[in-house]
Amino acid sequence: QVQLLESGGGWVQPGGSLRLSCAVSGRTVSTLAMAWFRQAPGKEREFAAGLKRGTGTTYTTNSVRGRFTVSRDNGKNAAYLQMNSLKPEDSAVYYCAAATGSPIVSSLSDVSTYDYWGQGIQVTVSS
Repeated sequence: QVQLLESGGGWVQPGGSLRLSCAVSGRTVSTLAMAWFRQAPGKEREFAAGLKRGTGTTYTTNSVRGRFTVSRDNGKNAAYLQMNSLKPEDSAVYYCAAATGSPIVSSLSDVSTYDYWGQGIQVTVSS
């Protein structure tokens, strides 16, 4: 059983930065496809960034590309989302997700691809 625990959320002013962490237990992070999704009030959960198992190739959605960076640390068995130049529209609950298979690139942004989810953590960007 894989368990995911997010940390690092909070409040930040526009233009600021936050780093989210996802501690993984039950399986080695490099054997999982990892992703960060977010969900704002009244909106569907959307893909923000992810990385493939094994190679760790990363992917980001257009709205965060160049501002968000996803990574993993095999030694700490964790995944991260570094968020820079934050905007008010980035405010949402952010979820860490993991898939045990090897999803194709086109499915990385699908909620249904992922087998395990963290509890979510709030990120608020406002002045």
